[in-house]
Amino acid sequence: MSDETKEHKTEHKEIQATERKEAKRMDDNTVYIGKKGAMAYVLAVVTQLNSGTSEVFIKARGRAISRAVDVAEIVRNKFMTDLKVGKIDISTEEVQSDEGNTLKVSAIEILLKK
Repeated sequence: MSDETKEHKTEHKEIQATERKEAKRMDDNTVYIGKKGAMAYVLAVVTQLNSGTSEVFIKARGRAISRAVDVAEIVRNKFMTDLKVGKIDISTEEVQSDEGNTLKVSAIEILLKK
């Protein structure tokens, strides 16, 4: 293997490692809302904020959107009244159903900042 090929492979691995670190860093301050009760997610958000993170993203899709709004409001009104809503992004995502069909699902991302 030539030195140029080795250098290219090393550079490619370094880029991949950087991309993984950036993706992990983004996920560190993100709470994904699912089927659990709202208070489980409230605890996750408050824990993130108490661990030194200055902002937390709350993300949800479909029927969990209303739970995401509930979580954001419970955290802001009951636990950390100094938090501000940074921004709210809404979108439509395409997902595959079990039958292989493509479905469009609404999504929301709420940013809470200290």
